Amino acid sequence: MSYQNILVETNDRVCVITINREAKLNALNKDTLAELHTAFEAAFADAQVGGIILTGAGKKAFVAGADISELTELNTYSATAMATGVHDDVMNLIENGPKPVIAAINGYALGGGLELAMAAHIRIAADNAKVGLPEVTLGLIPGYGGTQRLTALVGKGKALEMILTADAIDAPTAQTIGLVNQVVPADELLPKSEEILRKILSRAPLAVANAITAINAAGTTDGYATEISGFAGCFNTTDTREGIAAFLEKRKPVFTGK
Repeated sequence: MSYQNILVETNDRVCVITINREAKLNALNKDTLAELHTAFEAAFADAQVGGIILTGAGKKAFVAGADISELTELNTYSATAMATGVHDDVMNLIENGPKPVIAAINGYALGGGLELAMAAHIRIAADNAKVGLPEVTLGLIPGYGGTQRLTALVGKGKALEMILTADAIDAPTAQTIGLVNQVVPADELLPKSEEILRKILSRAPLAVANAITAINAAGTTDGYATEISGFAGCFNTTDTREGIAAFLEKRKPVFTGK
């Protein structure tokens, strides 16, 4: 597949998707969002891919926000359609995907960029990164899941503070409040992200997928039922039998994803 706005490279089960609009600080326009949808669907379906790292080209920005020029002609109806499409085709696709996704935040992650990072399962930030949701400075509110995912990650009070003030915060602060998992020097960002992903890939793939589903259901009326279903379903897999046997035999398990 040939892409105009992103780069996709897979090496030994790790797929790296890079938003490649460095001159525009990797801003999310409709074409980039469409390509992200295609790339993630392909990666999730590809048996040769175990997990995905999502990052931005260059050193300045992961994604500095949405492409504001595309917002000028929107009205209530077209904005509803656009936001719904982004939710379904990109943000929810990533969050509910069966394979782990790590956002490697290599600079500014603002507005839609932070919303994209929050859709990933784990966030690793460079020490020079800054994150925030500045939409109210445009007379808007976050529309790609920001009000919901930020609240889930950092709590209602901090989410209100960040969204209502529109202030960006630095990477160490983001880690302190639970918005990012780890902060590392910029030149260690991708190696650390790959290290974490490869550790996940050494675990049972079907169990990882079930864990993602159950954690995403946390706080819903179906949360505990989803966990029980996922737990019980693992006993239909070869990997569960292998994992238990390996533990009892004091050896390293060999998982096959079956």
